[in-house]
Amino acid sequence: MQATTIGIDIAKNVFQVHGVDEAGKVVIVRQLRRKQMIEVFGKLSPCLIGMEACATAHYWARELTKLGHEVRLMPPAYVKAYVRRQKNDAADAAAICEAVTRPSMRFVAVKTPEQQATLTIHRTRALLISQRTQLINALRAHLAELGLIADQGRDGLARLVAMVKEDRTLRALPTAMLHALQALVAQLASLQQQIGDLDRCLMVQFRASDVSRRLESIPGIGVIGATAIAATITDPGAFKSGRDLAAWIGLVPKQNSTGGKERLGSISKQGDRYLRRLLVAGAMAVVQHVRQHPEKHPWIARLLDRKPAKVVAIAVANKSARIAWAIMSKGGTYRAPALATAV
Repeated sequence: MQATTIGIDIAKNVFQVHGVDEAGKVVIVRQLRRKQMIEVFGKLSPCLIGMEACATAHYWARELTKLGHEVRLMPPAYVKAYVRRQKNDAADAAAICEAVTRPSMRFVAVKTPEQQATLTIHRTRALLISQRTQLINALRAHLAELGLIADQGRDGLARLVAMVKEDRTLRALPTAMLHALQALVAQLASLQQQIGDLDRCLMVQFRASDVSRRLESIPGIGVIGATAIAATITDPGAFKSGRDLAAWIGLVPKQNSTGGKERLGSISKQGDRYLRRLLVAGAMAVVQHVRQHPEKHPWIARLLDRKPAKVVAIAVANKSARIAWAIMSKGGTYRAPALATAV
């Protein structure tokens, strides 16, 4: 009997497969090893395949699509509602097979290798920046124990590095401690060089992408944010409006409404936290700029008169996400409100 719909619970080496025919009768329940996947699915007639969007899902979606199958990826949180009782691979595969046929299900667009490569650069850069922060904090803490303090910021860091390299006070310390401090400084310099190399890679990706260049025209979205948005949101048509995109990133109020009473809380913080962090950081830069030049964005200046700066930054990030959706969906670049009115 031929399966028309298949759910696959993917893992590193063992894959659970659950398939049903046109009448909904179960016809396939089996485990496959990783090396068996292409061989087995190559023998099946084209069918609908569902998988949870996770680490290797995009790779398998591309490979199974080459075999003629229609592959749909779903957020794991949306599939969980279809798991009946016990949590195991077979139950998960059955839930995926059921969820992929639901007309109200939301699907994740399959990323290309180029888009995954760009996101890998972003993730690696974020990891190295986190490690750089740890090294700076460790260097400050160790020197503070010796009574050597420097200001915050880039100038203060340069002063700390100069202390380790040139300060005669440290020369009187035990050799082992001096070697430890020098190792921190050397590692810090290496990380800084690697981060710079990744920044240059992102600049190459930015210049090669028309979507990234158009997104960069939005205030608060620079090269880093533009390339991240372009690589993450592969299909803007998956969102009905800019508000849906902002909600997917987690920049809208969380609802707890019932009985006809609307209760809105803080932002939901659901969705892609990396994009949310970039948008909020860029929005904070816009807010700081508006404080010095309120005529640039009057609506932000009016909000600053009533709300705290960080609350205003969330509103700016929300609007930036909506503008990004409009640019990706309809084309064009960002135009300031005054310029848009004049046209």
